[in-house]
Amino acid sequence: MTLKTGGRLLVDALLEQGCDRIFTVPGESFLAVLDALHDTPAIDLVTCRQEGGVTFMACADGKLTGRPGVAFVTRGPGATNAAIGVHVARQDSQPMILFIGDVDRGTRDREAFQEVDFQAMFAPLAKWAARIDDAARIPEYVARAYATAMSGRPGPVVLALPEDMLCDMVEGTPRPRIERPSQDVRIEDVMAVQDLIAKAERPVAIIGGAHWNDDAVALAEQWGEAAGIPLVAAFRRQDAVSADCAVYAGNLGYGPNPALVARMKQADLLIVLGARLGEATTDGYSLITPDHPGQMLIHIHPDPEELHSTYRTDLALCCDVDRALGMLELLATEAAAPHPSGAEAHAAYRAWTDPTPRDGVTLDLGQCVAAMREVLPADSILCNGAGNYSGWWHRYWRYEPGCQLAPTCGAMGYGLPAATAAALRHPERMVVALAGDGCFLMNGQELATAVQHGASMLVIVVDNGGYGTIRMHQEREYPGRVAATALANPDFAALARAYGCWSETVTRTEDFDPALSRAMAQTGVRLLHLKTDIEVITPATTLSRIAQR
Repeated sequence: MTLKTGGRLLVDALLEQGCDRIFTVPGESFLAVLDALHDTPAIDLVTCRQEGGVTFMACADGKLTGRPGVAFVTRGPGATNAAIGVHVARQDSQPMILFIGDVDRGTRDREAFQEVDFQAMFAPLAKWAARIDDAARIPEYVARAYATAMSGRPGPVVLALPEDMLCDMVEGTPRPRIERPSQDVRIEDVMAVQDLIAKAERPVAIIGGAHWNDDAVALAEQWGEAAGIPLVAAFRRQDAVSADCAVYAGNLGYGPNPALVARMKQADLLIVLGARLGEATTDGYSLITPDHPGQMLIHIHPDPEELHSTYRTDLALCCDVDRALGMLELLATEAAAPHPSGAEAHAAYRAWTDPTPRDGVTLDLGQCVAAMREVLPADSILCNGAGNYSGWWHRYWRYEPGCQLAPTCGAMGYGLPAATAAALRHPERMVVALAGDGCFLMNGQELATAVQHGASMLVIVVDNGGYGTIRMHQEREYPGRVAATALANPDFAALARAYGCWSETVTRTEDFDPALSRAMAQTGVRLLHLKTDIEVITPATTLSRIAQR
């Protein structure tokens, strides 16, 4: 074999796994990798402006492709900045691999320049955190990283790369491409599920989550419609099925449809398909309690560690969700007439997602979303971070499968980097970044990345001059005692132009539609700066009403 550097062997191993894009902020700790990438045109190297943006982009890319998004950052400050994306990938169940340039092996454990024990630091956040000390073992570690990131409940892997190791000359051959091992299901287990469904009077299915692929989308829709069972999306999993699916009932999380909440409480059977039943989905474990008295619970999930971990489970199936749905769909077509509740729940969802004008509101975000529904393609990818602003789109936008990038852990600053990754991955589709004023300035610098790499997308900044979600909580818990939530903001439209974007500011509802049309006529990065009143804090209420309770 020909001798090659550890950096070259690492890049060759990534190529063998199908890696075609890497997100990075470059560092001197992995110069050997950057040198190898110089001669590797098959990998698109996306240079970002902050490591949090790097890992947000990699996390989003992992969801869009089903294979790990790949990120490279340097040690110390780079790795600590990057940790937020690892946390998001973990809670979102998305495959990602973060490579960290590390101190050389000879200076370890001396608190050398920017030294951190990355295995200890990332152990609580990642599925696996390790360090490659022997360059000859790079193919082994990379293959294991891909397998770990994709198997069971997908998630992040972190590998530290000692700087001197990457310069070692070694022989090595990349291991063959890793595919996610399929997890089949026994027919007798599926028949047990079908038996519980047949006995139920008010069944509801909660969908979306780990390894939710195109087959799961199609089979969930077919099964739900054949069985007549309402399909309810877990928090920020609204793209698990089409909003036009005849039994889609909407989503759980923050600000759900009261009719849907009532339906969940009245259900006698809960069929959980791929979801974790996390805190947001269950409203702090209160809408569905861990013991859920009076309700049966079926949990179908690809990771055995998730089953029985929090909730009392009457029937647990450890398998790929699409495998179980395939059998359930066949059994449902042979069963009796479908439940009527699916169609009823869908009608309630449709009514809940039609915005009506709000009196006295100068810029009505509900009407803005309605205008976007008329103009944007149905398969537009919507990306958002955290904040009350997202509630308007979560309620009124009708998502299609594979069209939502939104962190289930509520990380601010995710929307713009995620949209950049989506625009690069799908240049043929419309991509929208949604951000509040606080959320946007967490990672607004990635506008430079989007422009530099030729991304085409629409950015909408909702500017109410404050950290709205926290202000809402303050008014509820400590009315009138506002602290630390007011923001003095820049002119976001001018800022966007400084980055090379097209932009406009919108202050009135009637001005949004024409501004959107002008934005859609442009190419590249376009930004609409929406100036709103923080008093109108959610689609359903105001700060004044909250303070009076």
